[in-house]
Amino acid sequence: MNTLTLLTLLAAFALGAFYLGRRRSLLAGGGARTLHSLPGYYGFYVVIWCLIPPLGLMLGWQVFEPRVLTWLIIEGLPESMSSLPQGPLNLLLNDIRNLASGDLVVTEVSEVMTQAADRYTALLSSSKFWLSTMTIMLALAGISLATLRITPAFRARNKVESTVQMILIVASSIAILTTVGIVFSVLFESIRFFQRVPLDEFLFGLQWSPQMAIRADQVGSSGAFGFIPLLTGTLLITAIAMVVAVPIGLMTAVYLTEYAKPAFRSVAKPLLEVLAGIPTVVYGFFAAIQVAPFIRDSGGLIGLDVASESALAAGIVMGIMIIPLVSSLSDDAITAVPAAMRDGSLALGATRSETVKQVMLPAALPGIVGGVLLAVSRAIGETMIVVMAAGLAANLTANPLEAVTTVTVQIVTLLVGDQEFDSAKTLAAFALGLMLFLVTLVLNVIGLRVVRKYREAYE
Repeated sequence: MNTLTLLTLLAAFALGAFYLGRRRSLLAGGGARTLHSLPGYYGFYVVIWCLIPPLGLMLGWQVFEPRVLTWLIIEGLPESMSSLPQGPLNLLLNDIRNLASGDLVVTEVSEVMTQAADRYTALLSSSKFWLSTMTIMLALAGISLATLRITPAFRARNKVESTVQMILIVASSIAILTTVGIVFSVLFESIRFFQRVPLDEFLFGLQWSPQMAIRADQVGSSGAFGFIPLLTGTLLITAIAMVVAVPIGLMTAVYLTEYAKPAFRSVAKPLLEVLAGIPTVVYGFFAAIQVAPFIRDSGGLIGLDVASESALAAGIVMGIMIIPLVSSLSDDAITAVPAAMRDGSLALGATRSETVKQVMLPAALPGIVGGVLLAVSRAIGETMIVVMAAGLAANLTANPLEAVTTVTVQIVTLLVGDQEFDSAKTLAAFALGLMLFLVTLVLNVIGLRVVRKYREAYE
């Protein structure tokens, strides 16, 4: 039985367990009046015992099954194969798995490999059978045990609420631990990079050329790892995008919430948010084919030297892409302001524009700032538009008419293709990721301080 079928069967068991537990509580108490908890809580209590133990078994099985099967396959191989070094042994095991699943095997298939593949198939089939059997038996045992515990005095509500609270704590812990794991994984690899490249050279270097020389006479491999040009390009494009997105998005939100008629708003808001669903590669094509040539030709008419790939083109298109994000979040923040504040301002004789400027926008400022910060993070993390419209040149410049690159683009460039994760060139991607994380963290801290300051004034 495959996993999807097993999960569907568990869902059916859970549905039946809910009605069984609810009916059992009503029969045991002679009605809902004598029960400690509502009948639904008894049903959910049985559902918890029906689902959590089997799902825990399935999760543990998925974690340990590959390791156990691999160990059993290795034990069945001849000594000449099982004693291979780790790298060749992993390739052999991969070929055995491919052979068992019917995929293409690059190496020559021997009789030993065929026997190992047949044994792997048999073990996998047996594993699925025992997993299905034990899961169903555990679900039925959980239903039986939970049903027998149901009495009128049983505190089902307390049990269900404590279990849900524990599930929420586990979910929150997973999210926190995942974040911590990502940070430490990037940090450890960055430390390896800084063991090869000095920290001051990376932080204050003015040249970025991560091509490392393989031979002493190799040409074009300077090995310069200055972070400043990448940071400058990132901030330049982000600033241009925010100059485009924030005013247009904020004014759009103000118009839709304060001035537009409901019929127009019901049509305009969904149409505006369609922009958020367009893939970024489409925006990249638009920037490279339409916007960048237009800016270059327009600059040439007035005597400006504009590069074919410029920060201005990438920033403008990125700002257009971010407009729905700023508009939607600002719209939500303005709508959340209590109507009494608007009505009170109008009742005191203020015009609609004065109410917007002096009451609505200040009260909604925390939400607007949060939306702008989210838009900044979105702009900093954008890659495709920059690749297609701004180029890959790490130029240290504040001129928006020149080609620049960003941190995310260089991370992608460094990790493209088959890379050896032991060279300064590849490890530089992790150092860039760490710096990008720190820059985003600083922006968030600044934003939180602004939000806290103005929120205290209006609460």
